[in-house]
Amino acid sequence: MTETPQGTSAWIRRFQPSPDAPHRLVCFPHAGGAATYWFPTAQALAPGVDVLAVQYPGRQDRRTEPCVESVETLADRTAEEVLAWSDRPVTLFGHSMGAMVAFETARRLEEAGRPAAGLVVSGMRAPSRTRGVPGRAQAAQAAQAAETEEELVAGILRLQGTDAAVLEDPELVRMILPTIRSDYKAAESYRWRPGPPLRTPIAVLTGTEDPHVDRDQAEAWREHTAGPFSLTVFTGGHFFLNEHAEGVRKVVTDHIARSFQSNSV
Repeated sequence: MTETPQGTSAWIRRFQPSPDAPHRLVCFPHAGGAATYWFPTAQALAPGVDVLAVQYPGRQDRRTEPCVESVETLADRTAEEVLAWSDRPVTLFGHSMGAMVAFETARRLEEAGRPAAGLVVSGMRAPSRTRGVPGRAQAAQAAQAAETEEELVAGILRLQGTDAAVLEDPELVRMILPTIRSDYKAAESYRWRPGPPLRTPIAVLTGTEDPHVDRDQAEAWREHTAGPFSLTVFTGGHFFLNEHAEGVRKVVTDHIARSFQSNSV
């Protein structure tokens, strides 16, 4: 049996330790995001849920490490970390690029014989719909070469996932743009590897005005689980979860409760 770590690692942040919680939630950041994005979630769900947040290399306290430009590699490393915390049921929750990393992590946990109790994905089309999505390829290519710094910042602001005040600071922009470019490359280079659907139940969250995901692409996540599936649509764009934080947390905790009940039967 994998031994549960007493503290966190370079990959895992535990902002609000809840050792007596019956369930763990592992949160995966979006492209350019960091573990601290999930700090409010950890605060809100403690002590009922023990929330862990993944910290990818190349940002914040890991800024001196090279970024990982592969969703699959991120999932390989994260799955190793999550296995060390799987002494109790674990649900995975990822937004945007983080949804892809969470999905691939769920696949690896099943392959290891330690399936996640649940998977919540937000702001991302189904893995089988990743190729040829309007806007994503252009964004990634521009992020790598063609776009000026100003154009890239403008695109980030349109998604409303980064504090505008941060992007007004030239020094901070210089620090975060390489990470964003790298994450965009990872997201665009990802290709789904066909295989059996997960046994893990999947809950999907999407926004009515998300320029990167339409309802059909969100609904297609149904193909990737042999277990229960749900789709919840919120008003708003790609970062609808900022506007609907309480509603999103309700979907997550309901999904955890249903998964916990089914695993207890």
